[in-house]
Amino acid sequence: MTIAFLNGEFLPLAEAKISPMDRGFLFGDGIYEVIPTYLGKPVGFAGHTARMAQGLSAIGIANPYDSETWRDILNQLVDKNRDSISSGNIGIYFHVSRGTDTKRFHAYPQNIAPTVFGFAFEIAPPQPTSREDVKPFKVALQEDKRWQRCHIKSTSLLGNVMHFQAGVDAGVNETILYNSEGLITEASSCNVFIVKDGVIMTPPLNHQLLPGITRAIAIEAFSRANLDIKEVWFNKEDLINADEVWLSSSSKELAPVVEVDNHTIGTGKVGDVWERAIKAYHAFKFEA
Repeated sequence: MTIAFLNGEFLPLAEAKISPMDRGFLFGDGIYEVIPTYLGKPVGFAGHTARMAQGLSAIGIANPYDSETWRDILNQLVDKNRDSISSGNIGIYFHVSRGTDTKRFHAYPQNIAPTVFGFAFEIAPPQPTSREDVKPFKVALQEDKRWQRCHIKSTSLLGNVMHFQAGVDAGVNETILYNSEGLITEASSCNVFIVKDGVIMTPPLNHQLLPGITRAIAIEAFSRANLDIKEVWFNKEDLINADEVWLSSSSKELAPVVEVDNHTIGTGKVGDVWERAIKAYHAFKFEA
């Protein structure tokens, strides 16, 4: 059984309980992060904890811990779960809600302590660096129907869940989203990259998409490897006509996509730019 963290205590996950009056349960009133670790080494720890602090500030929740305390909790969760997750590929989920109040009321209550929860789970191993070994994705395409503050990593994920479920119902791995102008924003749980004529492109950050930590690490890694990377908007047609399409997230790293909405991408096989990109990402990810 895995060991979790709840409000300062480490305990078996099955024993971790919160009140039904917790605002995370009632309203989705909280912020979360998922930090991947491989053989005990976290990827993007500083970026993840900084984004969590920014998200908590944006919704008016005091950050319960400083960065070093978060790191200590992460390290303990990894150490305490090594035996139950023997692969060493461990994701750490952190969740901070506004806390438990005595009544259900939409306005932020005063003088309640945040609920802090963390647990460990097995994640996929790092992506292989060979085109022949990687398993490519197929994805659906939908208009983005979520709220307009997607840059905040809120626990209110119903919109994302519904878009992801649409992909499940279509028998594919993910759903890429576009806005009312037909511009690609992100996927339901990933950021999006395309490649055209050797140039890697990803949408610039704004309120329509999450500032992905893997996205940020990848952009820096590509720059260091002298890959041509641009943050620029592109539309549905650009996506479908791209030479390569990739998704990025903490658990997927850089996942190549060979089909979008039943349209074959490029040759229908994983491209050589992806192979160069994943090698660059692996070379840099533990430095971030």
